[in-house]
Amino acid sequence: MTRPTRRNILLGATAALATPTILRAQVQQYTAEDFGGSSGGENTRRNVSSFQRIDWRDHFDTLGLATIICDTRSRALHYWNADGSDYRLYPTSVPMSEELTRRGYSEIVRKKEQPSWTPTADMRERTPSLPDRIDGGDPMNPLGTNAMYLDWPAYLIHGTHDTRKIGRRSSSGCIGLYNEKIQELYAITPIGTQVRLI
Repeated sequence: MTRPTRRNILLGATAALATPTILRAQVQQYTAEDFGGSSGGENTRRNVSSFQRIDWRDHFDTLGLATIICDTRSRALHYWNADGSDYRLYPTSVPMSEELTRRGYSEIVRKKEQPSWTPTADMRERTPSLPDRIDGGDPMNPLGTNAMYLDWPAYLIHGTHDTRKIGRRSSSGCIGLYNEKIQELYAITPIGTQVRLI
């Protein structure tokens, strides 16, 4: 048996302290196949504990024109095209509280590039200092560059200029994506796409 020396103790302590940092820094590449779909061409970088596996068949009978499932617990949006050959996974922001979170079935009824934003009465009640309206293209616009409107009033899937919101409970009810990701999703999502928020 080797007697512990001061040098060995210091080396062991340094290694023990460094290990959690090394483990936290590990990020793994996942493809759509890892989540029950087929690849849309771009791998999704994610932390190992982030997203839960979703299968569209657990929520819909068919893929229809296209299918979106927004998972508010894992803060992710899952997209499948009409034949299931294109599956994409996006990190999102979700509503900041349970009372603002709506769950159930909906669909995309309208799409808008550079949408303007008008706060709802509930938003004004919570924050009276909000402006009456912010025009599209304004960097202060909370809807970002693109918006897809659900058939529920005042509920949208939209971009955001504030990238700190993604991955957090930070919205007033909507699902938010990075601007570059909402632009990608907007381009491939037809009006009539079925949506479920879980």
